[in-house]
Amino acid sequence: MTTPAAAPVPYAEFDGRPATEDDLRTAAFFNYGHFTAMQVRQGRVRGLGLHLDRLDSANRALFELPLEGDSVRELIRHALRGAGVADGSVRVHGFLPPGATTTTVMVTVRGPVTMPAEPKSMMSVPYARAVPHLKRPGEFGQTYYGNLASRAGFDDAVLTLPDGSVTEGAFTNIGFWDGESVVWPQAPALLGTTMALLEQEFPGAGIRSRRSPVTLDGLGAYRSAFVTNSQGIAPVRRIDDTEFVVDGELMGRLDAACARAPWDRV
Repeated sequence: MTTPAAAPVPYAEFDGRPATEDDLRTAAFFNYGHFTAMQVRQGRVRGLGLHLDRLDSANRALFELPLEGDSVRELIRHALRGAGVADGSVRVHGFLPPGATTTTVMVTVRGPVTMPAEPKSMMSVPYARAVPHLKRPGEFGQTYYGNLASRAGFDDAVLTLPDGSVTEGAFTNIGFWDGESVVWPQAPALLGTTMALLEQEFPGAGIRSRRSPVTLDGLGAYRSAFVTNSQGIAPVRRIDDTEFVVDGELMGRLDAACARAPWDRV
């Protein structure tokens, strides 16, 4: 008896079975839902509990239905087996198609990704996400402004409110270093899992952090800046015309703090 060949990556499953054309039409034509993105290494995820809590909380907020963590873990395991990989970029999406009474869960598997370590340049843009505490597919505004920043010669965009307050990156959280503490913008934004992990591990790593309003005209008060998402952490070298010190020691401390968080088996 021969072992079936692994499915090609990218790979998708709906409710634990390989995606059909009808399934993919659901995702294409009815994308009202939520998701979380994670990096899996050898079947393990840093901050898995944070991802599962995010999915359950968003599902209750959007559909008034729970999304049970153990069921989600089994769906992730099943998709990884279907794709024939132990390392990958995994997304778990929750949908409630018209007429449905239970949540449809789509799990996608792509190749593993790590955030490039090169310092980033960021362009400020006048955009704030609606319902920013929920992670949702089809974020046109973030993609539009990210592309606009790229065409202007920047690596990414940083989102700002009408009063000039910094909120987050297009697809990242952003933090600042004032020489003594990490400062997260006190503004409506998604709490990313890597940001949450850093906050959890900072006390043990001897790093102080706080939340405070950050404005474009006040960026000069900060020595350094960095961005985080599920792919990792990277320094920021400038926002618009404001330059930051790329602090290797700070980045090492941030990486070490993140490394303190255990890898949880899916």
